[in-house]
Amino acid sequence: MTLRHVVMWTMAAGDAATRAEHAAEVARRLNALVGVVPEIRALSAGANSEYPDVNADVVLIMDVDDLDALEAYQVHPAHEDVAAYIRSVVASRHAVDFVI
Repeated sequence: MTLRHVVMWTMAAGDAATRAEHAAEVARRLNALVGVVPEIRALSAGANSEYPDVNADVVLIMDVDDLDALEAYQVHPAHEDVAAYIRSVVASRHAVDFVI
């Protein structure tokens, strides 16, 4: 089994330049978790490049072995550091987890 974890965030900043800066930093920090959090099987994070007036600002697509691995990822100290930064710049979050 593989579990795919997809999360999209909209940044809280009112201006497009700051939103884009924060989104790029979120993506950078998430991508840096590869090789640090052992549960990650595949991870891709990126800032939105098109339609900033209607799209979310950043997305994470990550694969783990199962729900236990996702829960271990959630409490890993490196992820907790990234999550704290994300909470400091985000206005909204949407997520979905599904088996592939």
